[in-house]
Amino acid sequence: MRTSLFACTIAALVTGCQAGEQAERSDAFDAIAADDIVRFTGTEPFWNGSIEGGTVSYATPENPDGTRFPVERFSGLNGAGYSGTLDGATFDLTITPGTCSDGMSDRSYPFTATLLVGGEMREGCAWTDRQPFSGPATP
Repeated sequence: MRTSLFACTIAALVTGCQAGEQAERSDAFDAIAADDIVRFTGTEPFWNGSIEGGTVSYATPENPDGTRFPVERFSGLNGAGYSGTLDGATFDLTITPGTCSDGMSDRSYPFTATLLVGGEMREGCAWTDRQPFSGPATP
């Protein structure tokens, strides 16, 4: 089992737990259903993808067709997390509620995305069909 300071910090943020406390299952984050398709995007470097049915599709300018791989999902008190392995490196994506701007378009997204790939942290935005972004369809 892999552990890192980042993963532990994100887990604590998402779950909202303090030492010795357990979250009630009924209190788990439910703004993103397990069967929702989650889409995410980020800049500097550009990256994007989607999560559907326990599988991530993740693309970058170097790999525009993307890579597909399985992830495990967990829901805490303030978000959802998705963890897997991308080309031998850890892939930990956390989606939390909050208005987000990609800084490149006039879009406003309902979720923030924090991604740790290997040892590199990336920030971006996310949305679902039930909770779409607002703004132009093609920026």
